[in-house]
Amino acid sequence: MKYKVGIGYDIHRLVKRRMLFLGGIEVPFRKGLLGHSDGDCLIHAVIDALLGAMGQGDIGRVFPDTDPKYEGCRSTELLREIAARLKKQRMTVVNIDAVIIAQQPQLSPFIDNMKNALAAVLKIDAEDLGLKAKTNEGLGEVGRGRAIAAWAAVLLKK
Repeated sequence: MKYKVGIGYDIHRLVKRRMLFLGGIEVPFRKGLLGHSDGDCLIHAVIDALLGAMGQGDIGRVFPDTDPKYEGCRSTELLREIAARLKKQRMTVVNIDAVIIAQQPQLSPFIDNMKNALAAVLKIDAEDLGLKAKTNEGLGEVGRGRAIAAWAAVLLKK
């Protein structure tokens, strides 16, 4: 058996007149994340971690923001495509650990729903997915409530 580790990071600016999607679910808030797709920075970080572990680059290479086919798409659909790549390469997710950094909104009430949504797309047990929400203690763009960021680490086996 062979194991592969990957890490991913993403950040998106918060803007008015967009819905906020994180971890594959809609989070009620007065702003949403700006992006070519729905801007779900948690899923984007997970995708980058998975692609890194597979040695296939990053989300921008696989789903370029210059391709109109991905404009406005749900990030869960992008994650489904990555799950299909994993299956094709006979790789499975051992576990994922991720953190969302947001000054607001308060995300802890949504963590379990995010875990379940991600686990369903990847066809893994929600127990194999660690997810935390942190603030940025008022520092930087995230701390001033202008952006949300996410980090993810994955372990794959083949």
